[in-house]
Amino acid sequence: MSELSWLTDEFERHRPQLRAVAYRMLGSVTEADDALQDAWIRVNRTGSDDIDNVGGWLTTIVGRVCIDMLRSRRARRESLIGTWLPEPVVTIDDGLGPEQAALLADSVGMALLVVLESLEPNERVALVLHDTFAVPYDEIAPIVGRSSAATRQLASRARRRIRGTSTAPDPDLSRQREMVTAFLAAARAGDFESLLGLLDPEVVFRVDSGPGKQLAPPLLTGATDVARQAAATGPRFATLCEPCLVNGAAGIIARTSHGVIAVVGMTVIDAKIVEIDLMLDAARLATVEIQEPDRTPAHEPSEGQS
Repeated sequence: MSELSWLTDEFERHRPQLRAVAYRMLGSVTEADDALQDAWIRVNRTGSDDIDNVGGWLTTIVGRVCIDMLRSRRARRESLIGTWLPEPVVTIDDGLGPEQAALLADSVGMALLVVLESLEPNERVALVLHDTFAVPYDEIAPIVGRSSAATRQLASRARRRIRGTSTAPDPDLSRQREMVTAFLAAARAGDFESLLGLLDPEVVFRVDSGPGKQLAPPLLTGATDVARQAAATGPRFATLCEPCLVNGAAGIIARTSHGVIAVVGMTVIDAKIVEIDLMLDAARLATVEIQEPDRTPAHEPSEGQS
């Protein structure tokens, strides 16, 4: 087998893991796929001489690509008005396919991705590679341009920054769904009091409308303001909504005959909705990964077959 054939096979074998690394670091499936394409070009140019741990080597290359993308993206976003949300993975039924399952391993929920987005690029890369994918600090150090000890400090600082934030939803998916269903019913009815009872007093409501016209306030906090907004827009907007899974947790998708117009990630903790993340950016919604149930009719035996 030629070196190129071997490298190709190894890259494809590790692709699900590498894609999960890139998604956790970038918060975007589209950008994760771009990162893997760039990483493959670098792998092909570099070759694999004296590589003992192929998986670790490929992960390090993907990490280098991702930190370049994070730094570039951070510079572009300095002029962005409003909120930027991670790109969700949406499932209409209960079953995640193997690619989605690999992507969302270790509970990569929307709330966690939002928190990771608040970190500096170096902090995010150090934390994700070490804590989630067990890459040693001395292998992360060249990626972030620091010593091994300084890289350890980056990850430690990142942990302190995210400590105490609510990122893990209730493990009972059926309970999450009950809350989301109740929220939809109250929003459709414009029922302020019912909405108020479903929301955590410190609930956070983020809206990503994209670079164009702001379609809703980019950030609301507190149950009263969030319930008021949902009651005002719900009777019109919620009629287009249906329950779904957003990054493995109960959420909402809104569709018209023209396609998806919104995805709502919801974080339910202790039977209260603590975060609502609403994506309205049409350009990014067009690329959101949505897994639909297989509605292919079962094969029926033809006449004469048993």
